Amino acid sequence: MDYKLYALTTCPFCQKVIGFMKKNNIEDKIEIRYIDEEPAYKEELVEGGGQKQVPCLHYGDTWLYESDDIIDYLKENLL
Repeated sequence: MDYKLYALTTCPFCQKVIGFMKKNNIEDKIEIRYIDEEPAYKEELVEGGGQKQVPCLHYGDTWLYESDDIIDYLKENLL
């Protein structure tokens, strides 16, 4: 599965998810796309997911929001 995490560099909820990924050594399985560093990523997020809320984990046809929901998904599917 191709995973992308849309995030902001200064968002504490994004950092919570990224911290979880690092702690569990899965950061190499998910591409992090910082929407504040690359405008095209923000456009992808809004066009694909319908909103600019971060963090957002995109995989397949799914756009998953909310840091706790993302972490729960990662626990169940990538650990």
